Amino acid sequence: MFKRYFLLLLLCASGLFAQAQYLFIPMDADTQSDHLKAYGISYWVLSKGTKVKWLLNYRGGSFLVPNVQEIKNELIVRGVSYEEMSEAEVSSILELVASPSQNMQEVLLEKAPKIAVYTPSGKLPWDDAVTMVLTYAEIPYTKVYDEEVLSDELLLYDWLHLHHEDFTGQYGKFYRNYRAAPWYIEEKKKAEELAQKLGYNKVSEEKRDVALKIRDYVVGGGFMFAMCSATDSFDIALGAEGVDIAEPMFDGDASEAGYQNKIDYSKTFAFTDYKLERSPMVYEFSSIDMTTKRDIKRELDYFSLMDFSAKWDPIPTMLNQNHTSLVKGFMGQTTSFYRPEVKKNVLVLGENRANKEAKYIHGIRGKGFFTFYGGHDPEDYQHRVGDPPTELSLHPNSPGYRLILNNVLFPAARKKKQKT
Repeated sequence: MFKRYFLLLLLCASGLFAQAQYLFIPMDADTQSDHLKAYGISYWVLSKGTKVKWLLNYRGGSFLVPNVQEIKNELIVRGVSYEEMSEAEVSSILELVASPSQNMQEVLLEKAPKIAVYTPSGKLPWDDAVTMVLTYAEIPYTKVYDEEVLSDELLLYDWLHLHHEDFTGQYGKFYRNYRAAPWYIEEKKKAEELAQKLGYNKVSEEKRDVALKIRDYVVGGGFMFAMCSATDSFDIALGAEGVDIAEPMFDGDASEAGYQNKIDYSKTFAFTDYKLERSPMVYEFSSIDMTTKRDIKRELDYFSLMDFSAKWDPIPTMLNQNHTSLVKGFMGQTTSFYRPEVKKNVLVLGENRANKEAKYIHGIRGKGFFTFYGGHDPEDYQHRVGDPPTELSLHPNSPGYRLILNNVLFPAARKKKQKT
């Protein structure tokens, strides 16, 4: 009788231990129903004080979280695919990931980063891909603008996104086509009023100091992510510190004579040896951008994600996690970057090599990091002024938007120094 009872207890115990201990969130192309919301789940788990394992290059960069009913409920509500796994199944996966023969790595995500988005209140005439995907993925963020930046409030945040912006004080170079448009006139007026409120005579001078504050934020250990014109205009503002490059219709006086030769490329983050576009009638800042130099048919417009060693270079591997290595191209005021003008110490994460253009780049500045992503909206090939924003529920598996969310989670990771 006792022996039979003991065997019954053993069977019950073994059944308990066989129960699923983990929730596995696949990120491959075949099994994940909503890649974008999966990032939101990972952020939400981190915000609850629970750590997340990010399995780089395993089934598209999958996530592993504890099997807790609250998390399971959230996965179901948000429509994110998951699998329940036992301790033995997870041990087998982690053993494979750790194998020296596999280009995979386990990265521990520890704390939900505090996110700020640099954006004006009206932000006309553009919507913004980053705020759209953060909202869709249900990742909280705080809006900041010039007043907050100049008063050092960036120190409160781990991650900063720069909305479609012009840090050179030339109002986006929209002068030729939109100088009589009501939205342009109103935005110019608001910018001038804000600059005066903050004690500046010119918008260009105020934007320069904002760029310098953002530079200091990165150098001090922050992570800065920028898209479209916020990329090259930011770098141009740094390189033109103390030099007037704005024409009279932008700041009321003539630009400085010979300003091209006064640009200090040592001050910039990513670009060098570029030539500024002087004419206010040209919708372009400099030779950095590839928009007018491209000869690619829309159906053939793709960029390739570079392959890195997950064990030796986990940082670029994290930033490139995806369920495909070939991503649809998309345009913007700054569509992509002329490869020869990207600094040698900046890592190209995604490129169209045949066209000599870098689409997605990353670098280190001081103690911090920056990522520049060319183009305006990964699911809207040629977004025009006045076009409606993208409905992300129609693109839940967007590879282009996944790259943005890789950057959002990046500050949560326990990092190792990269070798590249």
